[in-house]
Amino acid sequence: MTPPTVKLSTLKTACKNCKLHQLCLPLGLENNDMEELDKIIKRAKPYQKGEYLFQHGDNFDALYAVRSGSVKTYSQDDNGDEQITGFYLAGEIMGLDAVHQGSHPCSAIALETTSICKIPFDHLENLSTQLPSLQHQLLRIMSKEITEDQALLILLGQKSAEERVAAYLVNMSDRMEKRGFSPLEFNLSMSRKDIGNYLGLTIETISRTFSHLQQIGLINPQRKHIEIVDSVELRRLAGLPKIACGMRSTA
Repeated sequence: MTPPTVKLSTLKTACKNCKLHQLCLPLGLENNDMEELDKIIKRAKPYQKGEYLFQHGDNFDALYAVRSGSVKTYSQDDNGDEQITGFYLAGEIMGLDAVHQGSHPCSAIALETTSICKIPFDHLENLSTQLPSLQHQLLRIMSKEITEDQALLILLGQKSAEERVAAYLVNMSDRMEKRGFSPLEFNLSMSRKDIGNYLGLTIETISRTFSHLQQIGLINPQRKHIEIVDSVELRRLAGLPKIACGMRSTA
């Protein structure tokens, strides 16, 4: 199921009326507290595919919560080679990795038409001292970032190509389900080249692996559309429980 097209009118939706608030920063906040958070959030027109939210080296002044669409983050080495560090879906937050140095260590680019809630960090810090539940949620999100980074290192260091791809698809399936979409049929906004980059595999290996998973009856890929035919066996191959852990997940 493809996410609906964003309308400009939806960008004005308050946090308490947003369908994603249970996946995002307002999780656990009372309505009055949510209204205080909503006062500091900035919403602008949607980013189009290929537009940067921020780039490597930009000054850090805000967190970015994806409202709809999807974003990839990546860093570059001295040779200009790109390493994708994450894919973010609606309800997920970017920018916490910039808190320490005060500048973004990576770039973020929209993979499709994407709307964003920009949360000025200085205002967020001040508000979190007044709202313990907000402070707790911030710490929870930061802890989750660390856990996911560790899980990705394990995935890349110990898993075969098939296990990596299976884990990625299971992870995407769970994230779609939490957003009210079908966990068995969905579109991937990222290219296979990007998926391979993220998983430490070549695009040729990704293509072969998708084909093999199709041949053994686990998935039915059609371009960017994925149908999961046997979710039980796919999860077994990935070595993941019902709720996938690690990689990039919900907030």
